[in-house]
Amino acid sequence: MKGFELSRKLKKLPPYLFAAIDRKKNQLRARGIRLIDLSIGDPDIVTPGAVVSALYTQAKIKSNQQYALDAGKLSLRGAIKRWMKKRFSVNLSEYDEILPLIGSKEGLVHFPLAFVNRGEYILIPSPAYPAYQSAAILAGANIYEVPLLEKNDFLPELDKIPLRIRNKTALLYLNYPNNPTTVFAPRKFLGKLVKFCSKYGIIIAYDNAYSEIYFDRKPLSILQVPGAKEIALEFHSLSKTFCMTGFRIGWACGNKSLIQGLLKLKTNIDSGIFGAIQDAGAYALEKQTAYIAHIREVI
Repeated sequence: MKGFELSRKLKKLPPYLFAAIDRKKNQLRARGIRLIDLSIGDPDIVTPGAVVSALYTQAKIKSNQQYALDAGKLSLRGAIKRWMKKRFSVNLSEYDEILPLIGSKEGLVHFPLAFVNRGEYILIPSPAYPAYQSAAILAGANIYEVPLLEKNDFLPELDKIPLRIRNKTALLYLNYPNNPTTVFAPRKFLGKLVKFCSKYGIIIAYDNAYSEIYFDRKPLSILQVPGAKEIALEFHSLSKTFCMTGFRIGWACGNKSLIQGLLKLKTNIDSGIFGAIQDAGAYALEKQTAYIAHIREVI
């Protein structure tokens, strides 16, 4: 019998780092070795009990047991709108500038499929969250790595990106507070970034999953920068903010045309987020903001 061969795209994908580490951990544990696990960022702090109770209550409602709306519940989008306004003073429309996601990773990886053509470039910081590289490979894009160096405060040197690359780049991934360096992006740099990407027509995919993990100085939203909403989508996650990693819920927000493109893609891929999880997420954003401070105290 003829064997099955992986697609060329899948062959290009490296083994997913955290999955490989997980296999290694399981092998060592099977041998009785105790580990201090510093791999994937999966909180060992429990999800707020009231959020779990909300999930349980809402799961019993018949409408939540049916297909979810692809754009997400208006109640969740409204909660996101109010949270972004309170936290960042960013004004968003719940109707066309917010899109709930099955975790921010899902949106970050799918995003290039909506806006990047084969052979165009995606700029990826190095080091970076491995999913960015996977997203570029699956989109058939060329990858240009932008080093994050200590001498530059782990910020990309935009001026050193060759002009030939800039002119062929469709999208840039950035993540601050940064994983793995923990560095914040100052407002001055974000302003320079927005001007740079506006000049060359580059979409910004700004991964802000760690926006609530800080000590004294609050991280910024890219959408606080004038002009950012013209070219950027910001991605958020409830995974780190409320220790809801297994719930798989996050959102994208920003430019309405980018939202519509990602939504069109997602309607052809998934059928939305379980309604009870959406309700639990909205409850967390509206009623459990004090929990975020508790997490920072533990950290």
